[in-house]
Amino acid sequence: MLSGEFVNLRAIEQTDLEPLRQWRNKPEMRRFFREYREISPEMQQKWFENHVLNDPRTRMFAIERKSDSALMGACGLCYIDAINQNADFSIYLGIDDLYIDEKFASDAGKVLIQYGFEELNLHRIWAEIYSIDEPKQAFLPSLGFELEGTHRETHFTEGKWVNSLFYGLLSSSQAR
Repeated sequence: MLSGEFVNLRAIEQTDLEPLRQWRNKPEMRRFFREYREISPEMQQKWFENHVLNDPRTRMFAIERKSDSALMGACGLCYIDAINQNADFSIYLGIDDLYIDEKFASDAGKVLIQYGFEELNLHRIWAEIYSIDEPKQAFLPSLGFELEGTHRETHFTEGKWVNSLFYGLLSSSQAR
């Protein structure tokens, strides 16, 4: 378990799958994710078995509120490249329709970044988000990420093409 000021990051458990799936299926949240389809229980189970439990290139965590141990969302480092020491940053909160907030998501993000740089010895953590994801456009820079580039019209959603925005954070930019 990884611990922050307001949250703990712990292993995702079987009992977490249904609430995580329900949150991911909310249209107001799904519009921000790569997986555009509604996620079935079978799809969620396969993701859990194939990626969370058995893929060494993925480290996913349940975000748990410290005060009452409530499941709040999920975060992780994906596509971990041990040779080039980089990984994709992923995070969302589903409880109370928060998605991203300044208290819990920020705490979880800081803990995850520290884990990536200190435990996994990463050099770079990156994130791809869509241009419609205004909450994360504010959130990522608050964690030290810098906008590195844009790929134009990569994702079709809500009847229009949107851009992918790429953010990066280097270990050398972190105060250790």
